[in-house]
Amino acid sequence: MTGPLAPMRVLDLTSMLAGPYATMLLADLGADVVKVEPPSGDATRQLGPFKADGAGPGLGGYFQSVNRGKRSIVLDLKTPEGRDRFLTLVERADVVVENYSAGVMERLGLAYETLAGVNRRLVYAAIRGFGDPRTGESPYVSWPAFDVVAQAMGGFLSVTGTSDGAPVKAGPGIGDIFPGALAALGVVAAVRHADATGEGQFLDVAMYDAVLGLSERIVYQYSYSGVVPKPQGNGHPLLCPFDIFQTGDGWVALAAPSDRHWRIIAEVIDRADMAVDQRYATNSARVRHCSEVRSVLGTWLLARTNQEVVSALGGSVPIGPVNDVSAIFADRHAAVRRMLVEVDEPGSPDPVTIAGQPIKFTRTPADPTRRGPLLGEVKPQDLVEAWARSDRRT
Repeated sequence: MTGPLAPMRVLDLTSMLAGPYATMLLADLGADVVKVEPPSGDATRQLGPFKADGAGPGLGGYFQSVNRGKRSIVLDLKTPEGRDRFLTLVERADVVVENYSAGVMERLGLAYETLAGVNRRLVYAAIRGFGDPRTGESPYVSWPAFDVVAQAMGGFLSVTGTSDGAPVKAGPGIGDIFPGALAALGVVAAVRHADATGEGQFLDVAMYDAVLGLSERIVYQYSYSGVVPKPQGNGHPLLCPFDIFQTGDGWVALAAPSDRHWRIIAEVIDRADMAVDQRYATNSARVRHCSEVRSVLGTWLLARTNQEVVSALGGSVPIGPVNDVSAIFADRHAAVRRMLVEVDEPGSPDPVTIAGQPIKFTRTPADPTRRGPLLGEVKPQDLVEAWARSDRRT
């Protein structure tokens, strides 16, 4: 492993999306992430899409995308043998990550306090819908949660959608992915503390909390004004223009609330008068008259193609086309930034493509290069022996 987290050792008990995304980030950054799976494997191994000539169920697109670069062992933690083998690994691990419901690890006899008794340096991270009682016992602590529930209860859906319509969830699973990203950050911070002090700790991220943090604008708006923010479509309540506009053959995002950018737009669309008119000259004025700004801009944009619009304004003001994934595959940016990465697909002569790692390093490259593991591809005893031989804390 070449990333900056090598040779961090992570025991990954997670499944589905939030937890595996967190440990995927750690693996991309160089950690040795060992996915500890039950005999049936992570449930996402059975979810597609699958390549016609590939490994089939067990290594589809969902699993490959967020489990690349990891290793897999099989342990039945419900048995004394599986529990004991896991504790042997905990002795030499730096991190344990799990996203079970609160109380599951306690019932298995593997609570944080038990693991910390085996390894006082251990960082233990949990991702749950509503957090862990150790850090604040939510009234919903026993409720199960998925992405869409977190989007709903954390406030995201309250401001996402059209002003006259129903709430609209985000396409990507932000209620899973953002908590996962925060958990990975928490792990890195806690491991740094452990390296400095020799003391591990428990940390957790609630999906509700993460989405609320992501939706921070609604909190200060309500605190400052007493007004409950509502969905406003693709616009912004405090900035104008800041919207998604239709062109003659597609859509563009145009976000130019600064007065300097507005003056550039006014010149390009042959409405220089709007740069000096006090109804539009400043952002605060444009917010009050945003429907008029949108109307003028919308008319100009609709008469031109995406390419014409981006050619006229690109590089001068914040603007970009609304890309579908085929456009992203064709975009040179995604290629030169290594955001489309090929990994092997067992059974197929052709690789598959997954999303790359957005964090780029000049000295410790952290690009994903290894596929997701087959179930139980590594034997637990082999891992125990390998970790014992290479233990840097002897």
